[in-house]
Amino acid sequence: MSKVLDYLDNVQRLISRIAEEQAGNIEKAARLVADALENSKNVYAFGTGHSHMLAEELFYRAGGLVNIRPIFETSLMLHESASKSTKLERLSDYGEILFDEYGISAGDVLFLFSNSGRNGVSIDFALLAKERGVHTVVITNMEHTLSGASRHPSGKKLYELGEVVIDNCGCLGDACIEIPALGRKVSPTSTAVGAAILNSLTAQAVDYMIADGFEPEVFASSNVDGGDEINDRYLEKYKKEIRSL
Repeated sequence: MSKVLDYLDNVQRLISRIAEEQAGNIEKAARLVADALENSKNVYAFGTGHSHMLAEELFYRAGGLVNIRPIFETSLMLHESASKSTKLERLSDYGEILFDEYGISAGDVLFLFSNSGRNGVSIDFALLAKERGVHTVVITNMEHTLSGASRHPSGKKLYELGEVVIDNCGCLGDACIEIPALGRKVSPTSTAVGAAILNSLTAQAVDYMIADGFEPEVFASSNVDGGDEINDRYLEKYKKEIRSL
């Protein structure tokens, strides 16, 4: 089989598995988001390394929810120093500084993205959220996370702390395509599948809000006629509240 088709087939199989095994958890997470927004609470999203791209997927997206507050800590992303980011994401106590800086409070929803679910910063976030009455939605790779030890002093892993845990159903190490001559796999799935999970969750949250008689705030594409006018109203409302806007 072509490696192109091999990878695409793998992603399709993962999405089918998620539809069968994880739809209920995705719906629970969507309910948390709808309830938070209906009650004037906020939705935050955080991941380190490549997982930060899932926070970007939720944020300022055509057809996406408006009141999404991503936690973009440049030292934990990739564009300044990828190797430094790997070292910093393993630190404990660093997460507490970020958590307090963003003002996350009881009743808010916090999305935490980590394929391994074992590193210090994300676990800090989850522990603090639990302590402070913040709802947590964890997207992780259960096969991967069960294969190794936590790097946090608590000994906990992210899946043990999430209010709702969604398995991205990936394989150990994330990369899925065997290349015998190379001796290891290539082509990870967590970003592609994670984006599918989040956008299905968004659709369900919007549907819940409409069923509840609440008007959801949703961005339009800025590249269709009338999109700028819709989005400008939201930008005017939230520009001072959501720092990345």
